[in-house]
Amino acid sequence: MYRRDSRQLKLGNILIGGGAPISVQSMTNTKTENVEATVKQINELTAIGCDVIRCAVPDFKAAQALSAIKEQISIPLIADIHFDYKLALEAIASGVDGLRLNPGNIGGEEEVSQVIAKASDRNIPIRIGVNAGSLPKDILLKYGHPTPEALVEAAWRHIKILEGHDYRNIKISLKAHDVPLTIAAYRLMAAQCDYPLHVGITEAGTVNSGIIKSAVGIGALLAEGIGDTIRVSLTGDPANEIRVAYQILKSLGLREYGPTLISCPTCGRTQIKLEKLALEVEKRLENVKEPITVAVMGCVVNGPGEAKEADIGIAGGISEGLIFKKGKIIKKVREEEIIDVLFAEIDKILIERKIN
Repeated sequence: MYRRDSRQLKLGNILIGGGAPISVQSMTNTKTENVEATVKQINELTAIGCDVIRCAVPDFKAAQALSAIKEQISIPLIADIHFDYKLALEAIASGVDGLRLNPGNIGGEEEVSQVIAKASDRNIPIRIGVNAGSLPKDILLKYGHPTPEALVEAAWRHIKILEGHDYRNIKISLKAHDVPLTIAAYRLMAAQCDYPLHVGITEAGTVNSGIIKSAVGIGALLAEGIGDTIRVSLTGDPANEIRVAYQILKSLGLREYGPTLISCPTCGRTQIKLEKLALEVEKRLENVKEPITVAVMGCVVNGPGEAKEADIGIAGGISEGLIFKKGKIIKKVREEEIIDVLFAEIDKILIERKIN
């Protein structure tokens, strides 16, 4: 799939842009100064595939806690800074791998120079993050309301401050809860620069509504080759953000992580409790980290035939099911045994891959 040619930068131990794999980011919802809770959440997110984590830094307690957090995690840590350059300096001193801040909002020329100098010394990328809900008043007055051009102009205002200090270790995001607005803004920005772009739909909503908005917005941009890192912003448990992000990436063939589940819609041919089976399989697959495609199909029509590309699958019958590999039937089992037999076969496949 085509990907926009962006410059590459290093964030901690991973590469961003320049053809590197699209990284999945999230943000903690713990109090950052609660080191134990924050580290626990970060490590839980890391276990399910989070590549980069961001922590809010509203005060000095939070900034000073970053050092202890950094020591206990294995993925890059970004400090989210607003308005106070001293918090940025403290976060850098605490060992963060990146900053999310807008240089035009953290102080005057002298203050900005101090932050840039320290970030440059440690080769720390700065992400400029423009949100439709917090555009500068003069830009809003100029355009009347948030527009793609308004978001891009606001981003360039901050970019030029950094470029004025010969600092180009930059990522950019332009977010709105409005999907068409977000897509148009990223298209415009992508055409004007080669900086890596962090893509997302901000304030997307709860798991139900937010997944749809994020899949449409992020998916549309990625399909056009736009996006070097992504975050699915959902209200609630950030673990959901990671799972949805990988589903989006896998759907576009951009990254493989963990299993892919195929299941058919039910119809009048279905003779087995398909929804119950699919949900049980999905739940148990959460413990599988290796890529594998698993099919749960309601009948032989949708089974070995239409799901023949699956590594392993089941096709329902009357109180029984067929187990098939790559479209070939390998055994028939009773309905109450089908899940256990399926996962026994999955284990065999994964073990064989490791041996070979």
